[in-house]
Amino acid sequence: MEGPDGPGREALDAARRVREAGGRGGPLGVVLGTGLGAVVDRLEEAVTLPVEVSGWLLPPTATGHAGRIVCGSVRGLRIVVLQGRVHAYEGFDDASIARGVELLAALGVTTLLVTNASGGLRADMAAGELLVVDDHIDLVRRPSRPPAPRASAAGPAYSPRLVGMALAAARRAGVRARPGVYARLLGPCYETRAEYRMLLRAGADVAGMSTVPEVRAARRLGIEVVAVSVITNVATPDAAEETDAEEVCRLAATGAEGVWGVMLALADDLRTGGTFGGGNAT
Repeated sequence: MEGPDGPGREALDAARRVREAGGRGGPLGVVLGTGLGAVVDRLEEAVTLPVEVSGWLLPPTATGHAGRIVCGSVRGLRIVVLQGRVHAYEGFDDASIARGVELLAALGVTTLLVTNASGGLRADMAAGELLVVDDHIDLVRRPSRPPAPRASAAGPAYSPRLVGMALAAARRAGVRARPGVYARLLGPCYETRAEYRMLLRAGADVAGMSTVPEVRAARRLGIEVVAVSVITNVATPDAAEETDAEEVCRLAATGAEGVWGVMLALADDLRTGGTFGGGNAT
């Protein structure tokens, strides 16, 4: 079986520029989604750079995405955080969306936490709850230009070990959490009531507009990955309510404590060489 791809020349050059601007690498990477940018305020020894410093990453235009690279530490472990991302609905293909993950790989990241804000599809969900993704449905999949790299090695996209660890960490932080399936749609409009019903029948638990290209890129690069969705609203197909981007940002911030708990658990796991506990995905 072939080994994972390595970061390309453009990613390596971008990493060099980040280091020359005062940034640092590390084994833990995080992509912060809508409304979660303030998590970086908890980092130690933080250095914040605009994504433009890389000469390669694309600046986001979506609400709640600052477009910064934040290099710091968590419990003494080096971490690199992307404060925001770009999306397909902003006009970018999956290869462009994945540049952030390639940069993280070039900066030495071996474990990645991808976060997002999503709409819950099940009636027993509540805003602020976390869903730790154990599988996904991609309803945006399309050809990339240039051609997409070869398929990654066989195995689950989402590390079962990290799924269990993230669930336990969120619950220790006092945040309700469950495993489930993330459905990626194009956006930027939110789903119709008929689409909610379709997604439920397809087996999805939450719906969003990101994450999947980053997860694919991480696995291709040999990075162990876990993804966490903060549920910002719950679909009510028979009693539709209005949702807007500002409200989604506000509600996503309520999940920050759980996301921080997951980051702490991942840092502990890396510091102990993957022997940190964390519980089972139950």
